[in-house]
Amino acid sequence: MSDSILFEVDGGIAHVTLNRPTRLNAINDEAAYRWRDLAAEIAERDDIAAVLLDAAGPAFCAGGDVAAMAGFAEGGSTIAGLADVIHTGHATFSTMPKPIVAAVQGAVAGGGLGFMLTADYIVAGEAATFTSKYADIGLTPDCGVSTLLPEAIGARRALELTLTSRRLSAQDALGWGLVNEVTTDAALSTHAREIAASWVEGAAAAFGQAKRLIRAGTVAPRSYQDALDDEARTIGAAFETPEAAARIAAFAARSSRRATASTPENPENTAAQEAQ
Repeated sequence: MSDSILFEVDGGIAHVTLNRPTRLNAINDEAAYRWRDLAAEIAERDDIAAVLLDAAGPAFCAGGDVAAMAGFAEGGSTIAGLADVIHTGHATFSTMPKPIVAAVQGAVAGGGLGFMLTADYIVAGEAATFTSKYADIGLTPDCGVSTLLPEAIGARRALELTLTSRRLSAQDALGWGLVNEVTTDAALSTHAREIAASWVEGAAAAFGQAKRLIRAGTVAPRSYQDALDDEARTIGAAFETPEAAARIAAFAARSSRRATASTPENPENTAAQEAQ
């Protein structure tokens, strides 16, 4: 079994850890295939409701393993083939109805941005940094960066990051919308797992389908009407699940109690309570 990416399942959470710390978790051919295969397994397993993505060592991911690339005898065709393998994993992670939280520490560079951006919610440690660096070695974006980066921060800022040597701090990344929040490095792992656990402990299926609906338009562009039709079918199916039935019944019971407790003098109390 490959140890380039670690994998375990606990309490409905798939924990995926990039595990080449001495190479700053740069992705080699072994890690590329492991990423693709893990994505397929996670998508198929019924005992997984959410995914926690993190990395071992001082950095999250430095992109592709350039030193390994230099030794590829077949050159560009090998690189393109490995990119396809990684991209298959990315597409699976992006479309599966299972939300992903990433815990990001240290350096994120090149294709590492694409691995990070497969996550639906990103928590960065306070010392994290973000840069492109593709052009520094004469290469172009891969790992979904050309799509996922402008989706996250807009085309203008994506161009700035890829066409210059700009390096973002964690706070810069937060301001740009590249990450969702910043926490201390010490709290990073625990906080990210708490987020994944909140999805599992909540309406897990609904969270997963919400992620799928929002991602669907960017993964495979579709018409507004197709999106609306998908939403209608999905919410209808969700309404039929036992989990939704129980939660809706509980909500209705709370509403009934609050309505009974409201007074003519304070009719706004009920509306305020419902919004909480």
